[in-house]
Amino acid sequence: MRRFELTTKLQHVAVQRQSKTTASNLLPTFFARHCLRPPMYPTRRALLAMAALLTTCLLSCADNRTDVDKGGTSDTLALRFSAIPDQSKTELDDKFNALASYLSKELGVGVQYVATNDYKASVEAFKNGDILLAWFGGLTGVQARHAVTGAHAIAQGKSDPKFKTYFIVHKKTGLTKSDEFPTELENRSFAFGSESSTSGRLMPEYFIRKRTGKSPEEFFGSPPLFSGSHDKTIELVESGQIEAGAVNFKVYDQRVADGRTDPQTCRVVWETPSYADYNFTVHPDVERQFGTGFSEKLQAVLLSIDDPELLSAFPREMLIEASNEDFKGIEEVARELGFLR
Repeated sequence: MRRFELTTKLQHVAVQRQSKTTASNLLPTFFARHCLRPPMYPTRRALLAMAALLTTCLLSCADNRTDVDKGGTSDTLALRFSAIPDQSKTELDDKFNALASYLSKELGVGVQYVATNDYKASVEAFKNGDILLAWFGGLTGVQARHAVTGAHAIAQGKSDPKFKTYFIVHKKTGLTKSDEFPTELENRSFAFGSESSTSGRLMPEYFIRKRTGKSPEEFFGSPPLFSGSHDKTIELVESGQIEAGAVNFKVYDQRVADGRTDPQTCRVVWETPSYADYNFTVHPDVERQFGTGFSEKLQAVLLSIDDPELLSAFPREMLIEASNEDFKGIEEVARELGFLR
């Protein structure tokens, strides 16, 4: 019995020694594999790839900086302005880009013309501060100033305090010009311009309601078409696709003078009473970005323009001073018809 116990103790000691030996042998191996693993350095190929990626990012950032008027001025330092797209986009782009170059030279800052897709987009861009100056119509100017506290009208065309709308028809209607509202247009096809146009929608609708006691839909017997611009309305009427329409008198007269519209085919049958219309409206942020007094300097430069080529962008023979008070009548009509809340 004593011999058996001695043998068992000897076996137990042997097992313990073997376990200690095994553990002592494994520890250096584990430490070497997991704790002394050499650091992983990037390969030459990886370094080249990282360098190429960094170069691409830097070039992309450089490309995204828009130069204004070839002068190297970034967008963040440029006076961005727009105009309601009441005529052909190509024509407006050429004329307002020329105006941007002139303003940049006179003001000593970068100036960039920013085209917009429609009237509402112009107002939204102004509201968001994406543009700080805009050539608005009477209605869009009121809407923009209503949306931006501190915005104010600084200039308008000489003819803008006494603006008017032409009601035009195709010659096949047989209608001729009259001092009276053309009630013969009842139940005929009719086109407005933009939905937010002063001369191409707001004031024509106002006079239709006042002279007939009916909405445009009721008077014409169906919803009127919205062409999007004065040029398009004139073209639709002159081609006979639409029997009648309402347009900016300045655009119509200019097209006739240029030989683009035949006044015998596309006839004026009525002129509305006058009202205030187009204007340059400035955003209050110009004072923060370009310094105190910049609005007055900008106004002075606009009023001093006497180059017929530059004035043809509007088109006006000259610009005169304007204020928000000049458009109170438009504001009242806009509220009455639900265009301003």
